[in-house]
Amino acid sequence: MTTRITPEHLSRAAIVYVRQSTMAQVTGNLESQRRQYDLAAAATATGFASVTVIDEDLGRSGSGSMERPGFEKLVGLVCTGDIGAVYCIEASRLARNGRDWHHLIDLCALAGTLVIDPDGTYDPRLINDRLLLGLKGTMSEYELSLIRQRGLAARDAKVRRGEYRFALPPGLCWSEAGSIELDPDEHVQEAVRLVLAKFRELGSARQVFLWLRIAGIKMPVMRRNVDVCKMEWKPPAYHGVMQILHNPLYAGAYAFGRVGQRTKVVDGRSRKISGYKKPREEWSTLIHDHHPGYISWQDFEENQRLLLENAHMKKNCDRKSGRGGRALLTGLMRCGRCGRMMRVFYGMAKGNAHRYQCRGDDGHVGAGLCIGIGGVRVDKAIAMACLDAVSDRAVEAAIFASDQVVRSTNDIIAANERDLEGARYEASLAARRYELVDPAKRHVARELEARWNAALERILELEKRVEEKRAAVAARPKIDRALLLQLAQDLPAVWNAPSADTRTKQRLIHALVKEITFELDDQTREAVFLIHWVGGRHSEVRVARVKTGRYPKDNIPTAVEALRRLAGHWPDRELAVSLNRMLCKTSDGETWTTVRVRDMRERLGLPEYDAIKSDGKYMSLAKAAEHLGICLGSARTLAEKGILPGKQIMKGSPWLVPVEALSLETVQIGVQQVIDRRPKHYEDYQYDKVVRLPGI
Repeated sequence: MTTRITPEHLSRAAIVYVRQSTMAQVTGNLESQRRQYDLAAAATATGFASVTVIDEDLGRSGSGSMERPGFEKLVGLVCTGDIGAVYCIEASRLARNGRDWHHLIDLCALAGTLVIDPDGTYDPRLINDRLLLGLKGTMSEYELSLIRQRGLAARDAKVRRGEYRFALPPGLCWSEAGSIELDPDEHVQEAVRLVLAKFRELGSARQVFLWLRIAGIKMPVMRRNVDVCKMEWKPPAYHGVMQILHNPLYAGAYAFGRVGQRTKVVDGRSRKISGYKKPREEWSTLIHDHHPGYISWQDFEENQRLLLENAHMKKNCDRKSGRGGRALLTGLMRCGRCGRMMRVFYGMAKGNAHRYQCRGDDGHVGAGLCIGIGGVRVDKAIAMACLDAVSDRAVEAAIFASDQVVRSTNDIIAANERDLEGARYEASLAARRYELVDPAKRHVARELEARWNAALERILELEKRVEEKRAAVAARPKIDRALLLQLAQDLPAVWNAPSADTRTKQRLIHALVKEITFELDDQTREAVFLIHWVGGRHSEVRVARVKTGRYPKDNIPTAVEALRRLAGHWPDRELAVSLNRMLCKTSDGETWTTVRVRDMRERLGLPEYDAIKSDGKYMSLAKAAEHLGICLGSARTLAEKGILPGKQIMKGSPWLVPVEALSLETVQIGVQQVIDRRPKHYEDYQYDKVVRLPGI
């Protein structure tokens, strides 16, 4: 076969292509690497002008579902015509799919490049060699499919029996008999149990994460690579908490195939994307009561339901869990007209004001809003209905609330004591290592001494933390259960106490109410709430609606009186707006227009507004806002708070702002506070909105 290597081939370069499919093979199958790298010496001994080794594809599969930059580099070099031969240990190293293999052989035939392996030398330009190379490529592809089929069949058989071993999460381990058991380390067990128990208490994975962060509790994390699998203690991470809550292994169930792969065509090639979470009905295997668990399967199902409700923006028509905030009915209000869940909007400068609003089909431009209502009075009405429903259980609720604070503090102390026990063991281990080292070997002794000191400092830190928690518990006033039982008889007083937590109220209401349907009754001007209780009963609550921004009906002036006081200060158009805002009507019950105001003013002999004759000492609120560089709403807020001096001749009339007041220091401070509250990049947004041309 060597006679096919001509001087023309030797005058060109040779390429040695090195590839292994997985990182485990790269680190474990070293003999295969040596054989592939030894081909470079064989190419040099044959007499090629230069030899290039391409090994960028180590740890990459040749099945065609993964990008191979090394193979692409090989194809590019062959196309240049400067390559005399391609060395490989076997056809499967070059490619495991027919497309890449035949494409390379076609290019080698066009460029006159040889393909050399330990079995011989092949010239793709010869029909017999091309046939043999084609058979080798087909056999390589078939071999991969056969190996994968056999491996998957054997794996699935063990999976169905619950015997297939895979990487377990912290808190679980494989026994010598091949079964799953709880981790023998009590510290790890208690950390997992703490997360699961806190989720049942707080009802939110994020709140569990924040609680762990505030308490300074570390969580076990498995660090895995090709050779090492070890447990480390790290500060809690949100995804770590979610993994514990979503994993059915903690409920004693053997689950396999929860995560799969999807294949997409990218640039004409198939690419596999991992990490696709399958729905439960598509899991490969689910065996209940397979091994000891931390919680029961019923508790796991309840946790999944609660997590699904916590997914705030995933399903717009599903009930949501309470997520904190001032709104008491978050995630429970459903629009009675379109069926969507209503959203909560909080006022920026309104204190406790919030609003329940259905956005309707806001995905379509011009669809508009649906219905909404202010939330303060609604929350009070629904809360009173809930208190009436649970008045018989008030005593149990009061006792449970008193014990919950004590349990939370005890959980933190217990977790810190477990950390302290582990820190003391690490310190004793560091001390033994330091005592065994040769004192003359100072560079080793110094390092071991530093580790010992760090372990002792960790002990002092944990002991101080435990003592502080115990001191806080001792300093807390004792709970008078008799007083609590007395207060429980008046549950509304306890509910409305300033110390009552809104999140706890939300959870209590979510435990009682399935959802609330909201509708508006235009005839009675009432908001109608249909409460669907968890037990299956229904009740209706009605709340009177209030017109906001209207002039008080008991103090509506006559049109003549208003015109006599306002005429001359504002143009007729502004006067018409003011009269309508004050609910003044014409003699025939119509609203005011500019023409009607002018006719009435002329009949009464009232002066017309003359901007030239005005002394220029006052300006409108809109012009003042423009001069100060803020919006009209912010200027009105400053005027209502007394920061921006201004006056109204009558309630409901436009504001008059003194021009000289714009330069006052108090006004400038108030304007700067408004500007500081603006979101980031507000100026850039205003520039794009006002200055940029359409379509740019």
